[in-house]
Amino acid sequence: AIRQKGSPGDRAAFFFGFPYILGNRSARCPALPVTPPNPAIVSQKAVQALPRWALLLLCLAYVVPGFVGRDPWKSADVTAFGYMLELAQGTTSWWNPLLGGMAPETDGLLPYWLGALAIQWAPAGLTPDMAARLPFAGMLVLTLIATWYGVYYLARSPAAQPVAFAFGGEAQPTDYARAMADGGLLALLACLGLAQLSHEATSYLVQLCCTTLVFFGFAALGFHTVAPALALAAGLAGLTLAGAPALAAMLGLGGAWLVWRSASVDIAHQRRWVAATLILVAAAALMAWQLDLWRWRLVGTDAGGKEWASLARLLLWFGWPAWPLAIWTLWRWRKQIASTQWHRHLWLPLWFSLVSVGATISTAPADRALLLGLPAMATLAAFALPTLSRAVAALIDWFTLLFFSISTLAIWVIWIAMQTGVPAKPAANVAKLAPGFSPSFSLFALLVALAASVAWCSLVWWRASRDRAPIWKSLVLPASGATLGWLLLLTLWLPLLNYARSYAPQVQNVVRLMNNAPQGCVQTYGLSRGQIAAFQYHGGMNLQAADPQARCDWLLVDLNAWPAPPGIAKTSDWAEVAIVPRPTDKNDQLVLLRRAQAPQ
Repeated sequence: AIRQKGSPGDRAAFFFGFPYILGNRSARCPALPVTPPNPAIVSQKAVQALPRWALLLLCLAYVVPGFVGRDPWKSADVTAFGYMLELAQGTTSWWNPLLGGMAPETDGLLPYWLGALAIQWAPAGLTPDMAARLPFAGMLVLTLIATWYGVYYLARSPAAQPVAFAFGGEAQPTDYARAMADGGLLALLACLGLAQLSHEATSYLVQLCCTTLVFFGFAALGFHTVAPALALAAGLAGLTLAGAPALAAMLGLGGAWLVWRSASVDIAHQRRWVAATLILVAAAALMAWQLDLWRWRLVGTDAGGKEWASLARLLLWFGWPAWPLAIWTLWRWRKQIASTQWHRHLWLPLWFSLVSVGATISTAPADRALLLGLPAMATLAAFALPTLSRAVAALIDWFTLLFFSISTLAIWVIWIAMQTGVPAKPAANVAKLAPGFSPSFSLFALLVALAASVAWCSLVWWRASRDRAPIWKSLVLPASGATLGWLLLLTLWLPLLNYARSYAPQVQNVVRLMNNAPQGCVQTYGLSRGQIAAFQYHGGMNLQAADPQARCDWLLVDLNAWPAPPGIAKTSDWAEVAIVPRPTDKNDQLVLLRRAQAPQ
């Protein structure tokens, strides 16, 4: 305690008075605040910065695929796009958007506003679905930036700094924080569950971005004033408008408590920050009440709720490899966690992770709730890096190398089979799973995939060539492997994924049965929000809810909902034309009917 907290005068008084203390047991030293031991032993050589060009290129390779070149996928992605398109075309209210007469399943308004404004402001040559995804691509970039800076400022905390060496050579505070931030960002990119959900233009990406802004705001307190205040205000308001007011309240109140108990924030500023946070939380709660956004979505684990087995599998793979490293952090830093000083660099990400896991267990959909905790889990994973032994780091490298190399090889083999028919068995499996799919060739996609694969081989050679010193070295291969897999899927397999995950093939089959020109209106019954959005966008149809008084010549009905009740559609008025399934899902079938007296 004297070494860490005392001044030179205190140390001199301690050593000169030591014999007297031994001789007089009644003597007592004044109590000094004692910081528990720090398990991080890091040299200056181990905090070499990851080259900025490499980090930026990795983030670019992760963000761009998935936002460019694909169709709106079922079902949350195309559903959200349907509401955005309705708002942009002015056919529904901005405060109460409807799609086919149905309100959104999620209560947030902000995602639909962002997509609709992007569609309205987009240049003429940009397709509406691509325009709607642009603000969400920016939110993913903002999530990555906020995560990096959140880890950086937490690592700057005095209790997070590595142990000082007796003869010098320990890592400098700024260099150590930068290396830890690089490791935290790599841990986030490596999470398997982040890829798809972070590239969908839905309210869940908005919630992820706003949660990360709140996390950054609390992490940067004590270092800046304006940036944390803006981040907290934008994050709490965005979470509320994105349909998660309860989450905003829990994160805000928990963060305020940690600021109040934290020893790394100046006492003179603690009350001010706590009061400001409480005001922001109260304002967010009032906004949610005014917009009627408070909803209870608690579900149980019974037959109608969640199954423990599937929930365990989700928790196992979704946050891999961040959650094993996070658990290791909790064990190695357990003395600081158990300390009465409430160290913010550990308790802040732990609180955000606990809230996310609790929402995963108690609400639906589970994977969307767990998505919001990935930046916090990645932060905890970063604090495990200074404590990993060489054997554990080698195990991570070898497992990652084998897993992603085999996955990359499988992607390439299946793509070659789709293009050439050789090997025959993968080509037959693709034809069986996606009947009617006709593969196409893109030279640009092939060149991008080849460049990414060569970069992966070069990275593996760099990592295996010698014993690398930087503490972030153990997460380079996981992050790069996850990025490589995502990039290859969204280049080589993009036509197949569009065919399998889009409603476009089913819509095209229905349009062809309507003689390629669906004139007038088309009645619908039993269709989901995503199907309505797809038929309006891909088919250009004027859809109306089924009504016996309407005079539409065509009727689209879900197979499980036909025959419809007499008050909806009279069976005698309609003649069945065909049953049209989705090519890759035989359970998703529609019945196309034509009015019996309509001209053929």
